Amino acid sequence: MPDASGRQPGGARPRSVAFIGPQGAGKSTLMDALLAAAGAPPRRGGPRGMGTELRLAHASHMGDSWSLLDCPGSVEFAHDAACAAAVCDLAVVVAEAAPGRAAALGPVFRMLDARGTPAIVFVNKIDQLDGRVRDTLAAMQAQTQRKVVLRQVPIREGDHVTGYVDVVSERAYRYRRGAPSERIALPESIRAREAEARAELLEALADHDDALLEKVLEDLAPEPAEIYRPLHTGELSGAVVSVLLGAAEHNNGIHRLWKALRHDVPAPEETAARLGIAEEGPPLAQVFRTVHAGHAGRLSWARLWRGPVKDGTALDGHRIGGIHRFPNGEAQKAPEAQAGEIVALGRMEGVATGTTLGATPAGESLGFPAPTPPVHAVAVVLEDRKDEVRLSAALQRLAEEDPALQVVLDPESGQTVLHGQGELHLRAALDRLSAGAGMKLRTVRPQVPYRETIRHAVTQHARLKRQTGGHGQFADVKIRIEPRPRGDGFAFAEEVVGGAVPRRFIPAVGEAAEEATAKGPLGHRVVDVAVTLLDGGFHSVDSSDMAFATATRMAMQEGLAKADPVLLEPVHAVTVSVPAEYTPNAQRLLTGRRGQILGYAAKEGWEGWDCVEALVPAAELQEFIIELRSQTQGLGSYTHRFDHLAEARHR
Repeated sequence: MPDASGRQPGGARPRSVAFIGPQGAGKSTLMDALLAAAGAPPRRGGPRGMGTELRLAHASHMGDSWSLLDCPGSVEFAHDAACAAAVCDLAVVVAEAAPGRAAALGPVFRMLDARGTPAIVFVNKIDQLDGRVRDTLAAMQAQTQRKVVLRQVPIREGDHVTGYVDVVSERAYRYRRGAPSERIALPESIRAREAEARAELLEALADHDDALLEKVLEDLAPEPAEIYRPLHTGELSGAVVSVLLGAAEHNNGIHRLWKALRHDVPAPEETAARLGIAEEGPPLAQVFRTVHAGHAGRLSWARLWRGPVKDGTALDGHRIGGIHRFPNGEAQKAPEAQAGEIVALGRMEGVATGTTLGATPAGESLGFPAPTPPVHAVAVVLEDRKDEVRLSAALQRLAEEDPALQVVLDPESGQTVLHGQGELHLRAALDRLSAGAGMKLRTVRPQVPYRETIRHAVTQHARLKRQTGGHGQFADVKIRIEPRPRGDGFAFAEEVVGGAVPRRFIPAVGEAAEEATAKGPLGHRVVDVAVTLLDGGFHSVDSSDMAFATATRMAMQEGLAKADPVLLEPVHAVTVSVPAEYTPNAQRLLTGRRGQILGYAAKEGWEGWDCVEALVPAAELQEFIIELRSQTQGLGSYTHRFDHLAEARHR
């Protein structure tokens, strides 16, 4: 832990690790076990259910300083994991032992590949392995282009995994519940499998290390140090991902994982070099999360690429109002922070998530992941209208905390619509909103922006004649209303002859005709119509722009109702991405929602995945993501964009 001066103990530069993986893999349990092994007391509240927020904790283990990030596992919070991957030195991909769950690792590996983040895999719940670990490895290998190499071979007694053999050191260990593993003699029954796994590891590493290749070709046994070196460089380059085993719930494999982290996690300067950041220079920090922490105020979680920084330091004109670490997850103030650390900076008002703070010389490009487009939305309704101003401010803070959320005030419907990555994502956001702002909220479906048009042309006459004392109001118009091709919009023309309507009044007729399309006889905006002024009449004293506008609106209201109005619904072009085994499920879901399948093909760069193209009415996309994920083990996703308007039809 930090000492009284706020400095981290040990001579090594601070390093950071993100725990990333599918929902239910046990990331939080694993991180808590690592913290406990490093001497941290148990987390308050004990074990918890599925996490929906990124968690930061600090620890010191064998003199090394660590920042640990626990990422939510649901695909709906994938942006949090991407942000963590953007700033950490290495990702621990936490996986389940069952081969059938390996498909969930595909999006995780592809996200890490996009960031170039080094990774190792920790196969959790190894005590629940029902089958061969090599089958689990093969299923993982299908999800990544990195070479997956096994560093531990499980030892079985009957149907139970009771320990492992370390492939690098060729030492055997037996798991002990709640305690470090004990070393045992290498069982004869496992020697052949261990030798096979070791040969596979050396072969994979030799492809990237000439010295090791020479030893392999000469059939010489390399020393462990000669294996750790290419293993480290292979992981750093993204060529290799090594696999360790354990069961975090029983403290199995935890101390071995700490040892692997000490060997494998790149130093901050190696990560900086990978990202093109110069080691020398003024302080440089990158904000990757914003949190409104109640009495602590606004906190900006940041990776310090260069340092040190002290409390009160100004970065790009923003003065730091407190530096916070989280030993055991509890906030603790510190006077300064060192390069390589992840800390929370206080009172950085106006600093958005993803911002780089500090002088950035030419050549330093600190990219930051953009969230995927939203796929689910709800309209937020207040129980008490007096809270509208507070709601607006609370929603702004919510969007600052989570860039994957979008808040839109629909000017047409007047609804406040919250867009996000799914039902769980929006529910978690609304729970934070209700708890933090103390407002009673409910949600309804967002209104679909229907339109209407007409099928037939009509000619309509309207006369306004009013006398209320003094000057009266008089205007006479005869207009033709006719349909236009879809997408051509509104058009106005005039065919008046003989000065029946003076020129000065014609613009008022055109403006009023267009204004009248704001709400048609079916209650929606009217599109794709042409209005032509044919004839009319005026009074030299009582006619005015206002009178002609009123008469035009009268004619439009009557004429549109007679022109065979029809409701139009927006239709979106949809691209659904799913593992190929679920492609038929996706097609059935689309056709069941009045979708027109246009075709499907293999997803580029995603082996074993398909993309299904379809045209789907916007109304049918509401809650579509919920059903899609339920039919694809949570893996399916989609993108959509408005394509055209079509006559509304029902199931």
